[in-house]
Amino acid sequence: MADRLTGVRLAPYTTLRVGGPARAFVEADGQDDLVGVVAEADREGEPVLVLGGGSNLVLSDDGFDGLVVRVACRGVDITGDGDRVTVTAQAGEDWDALVARCVAEGLAGVECLSGIPGLVGSTPIQNVGAYGQDVSQTITTVRVYDRMTGETGDLTAAECGFAYRHSAFKQDPGRHVVLAVTYALERSELSAPVAYAELAGRLGVDIGERVPLAEARDAVIELRRGKGMVLDDDDPDTRSAGSFFTNPVLDSEQAAELELRAPGHPRWDTPDGMVKVPAAWLIEHAGFPKGYEKGAVRISTKHTLALTNPSGSAGAADLLALAREVRDGVREKFGVLLVNEPVMVGMAL
Repeated sequence: MADRLTGVRLAPYTTLRVGGPARAFVEADGQDDLVGVVAEADREGEPVLVLGGGSNLVLSDDGFDGLVVRVACRGVDITGDGDRVTVTAQAGEDWDALVARCVAEGLAGVECLSGIPGLVGSTPIQNVGAYGQDVSQTITTVRVYDRMTGETGDLTAAECGFAYRHSAFKQDPGRHVVLAVTYALERSELSAPVAYAELAGRLGVDIGERVPLAEARDAVIELRRGKGMVLDDDDPDTRSAGSFFTNPVLDSEQAAELELRAPGHPRWDTPDGMVKVPAAWLIEHAGFPKGYEKGAVRISTKHTLALTNPSGSAGAADLLALAREVRDGVREKFGVLLVNEPVMVGMAL
């Protein structure tokens, strides 16, 4: 484990490039180190922030008045001889590197999650998903340290409480420190059935068809890059936290109200009788187009859902001001409340 440092500026550790200093900062390069440093801080009553890839995080300009523990645990174990293969990755593994390895080794089930920034440990927390796949479809267990009980153990997928961009980890934030994640994948040269219309169109196939894994990965990365969703130092639109708002899920009464305000708006009916509405459509039709600026921050020029820090000079307060303007504008026009997708530390929308 690296030395404990003081006053480390946190902005460079986030994809948004915002965030003030940490009172204390340490990197944990193994499960025992990670558990030990968090447990010690808890015993001493010191606030703890566990930091992964910083791709789904908005940190206050005031920084963090406590200990920031950066997860650097590495290692991947692949087992299984038949069609079903188990992949266990340590929390500090780069997510996209893991996906690339799975594709290269003919393991299907995560190929549509290519190009997503961040570390493995964050994937179950957010139930990371894109283009018709999410990690809840493949996660079997999550190895965690429970800060409430002081014990280390495995949570089953059911115990993780997965839902759309949600999990039990988000319901009780900070309680569990993710140490490793195990995924059940299929040994196959072909992707899982393509489940997303935009991806199917790019691949030139019908929904439900399967394509070579590398083709699926390449198409997803191409789509994401076109939206500024693949990290690139030369592209200021990628200085973001990805999609800033989740797609609202409305009950029948809320859906009826929106239909009165915006007849014929795009929507998807869900199996549980709810209605999902694209947040990007709501934002754009509330008067916030791509490239909409507010001081040093702006909506991405490529994707309405992403709020960006193009010059890297903006603060978290600047970003929050734009997020609130967009949220309030959508609520006023459509009566729908947008909810932030990134985790906020030291601030709230």
